[in-house]
Amino acid sequence: MIRRRDALKLLGGAAASWPKGAWAQQNQRVRRIGVLMQFREDVPEVAGWVGAFREELQKLGWIEGRNLRSDYRWGDNDSANLKRFAKEIVASKPELIVSSSSLTTTILKSETVTIPIIFTNVVDPVGQGLVSSLSRPGGNITGFVNLEPSVSGKYVELLKELVPRLQSIAIFFNPATTPYSDIYLKPFEAAARTLGVEAIATPVRDLAELDAVMASQALRPNAGLIAMPSGFASGNYKEIAALTLRHKLPMVTTVLAGAHHGALLAYGNDIIDNYRRAASYVDRILKGEKPAELPVQFPIKFRMAINLKTAKALGLDVPLFFQQRADEVIE
Repeated sequence: MIRRRDALKLLGGAAASWPKGAWAQQNQRVRRIGVLMQFREDVPEVAGWVGAFREELQKLGWIEGRNLRSDYRWGDNDSANLKRFAKEIVASKPELIVSSSSLTTTILKSETVTIPIIFTNVVDPVGQGLVSSLSRPGGNITGFVNLEPSVSGKYVELLKELVPRLQSIAIFFNPATTPYSDIYLKPFEAAARTLGVEAIATPVRDLAELDAVMASQALRPNAGLIAMPSGFASGNYKEIAALTLRHKLPMVTTVLAGAHHGALLAYGNDIIDNYRRAASYVDRILKGEKPAELPVQFPIKFRMAINLKTAKALGLDVPLFFQQRADEVIE
């Protein structure tokens, strides 16, 4: 039998050879976080965002099942579901909550003013009353911003470049999940006016209503379409792209994966990057920093993708210089 002194030596030597931080992790308590997602769990693009978030947490030393336990709730773009899940998450008293959108953050804000909340993709957090200021949020909420309002004007300009004879352009959004729609509508209307294009704002409650809107827009000569940056567009990007193909409408969307499914053009911030950066805020808050002192951050990576197959089907000739501006050209 090994004597007690020798056994202790063996254990000490083994511990010294463990990876840095492993010994500390053995003695760490399991930290609990909640995650409220506006979308369905089976949406591939959304799964990629969450996968990047989890991967970055691991790199920072937070291992699911070892020193971290995450409670994910998926709302399927349903406000009633999200309100119920928000109550359940808050009642479970996690150490912080990660929120996927403006809608989920607004709902969570009404449930707690004490549990830290990190949003991953929110529009105009000051204007929506989520934070006091970008540099010093001041309350229990901070995080990462989505596209600025001016992007809707840029979408009009991009579509006009691709469709020089463009006469009318409709922007669609779901009012129930897009409480900030006005901040995108003003730049959209201003850009359309400057370019001599008719601007049409089209609220829709679901895909069936959107189908009807597209059918009406398709009857107009030289018509186009914009998907307002929103959870509705992100959560239904495949179905929305399929509708644009059916109705033969050139569309610009913020969801990059939408271009792979038939949207003519996608331009937006790299949401995966937002989720990776959100993991760093989880790490900092779990280590003692306060959300009130962590500044709201803007996106730093943007991408553009164009679908040449869709362009050909629409009878559009995409100039070479436009293709060269794109990060991805789908043929």
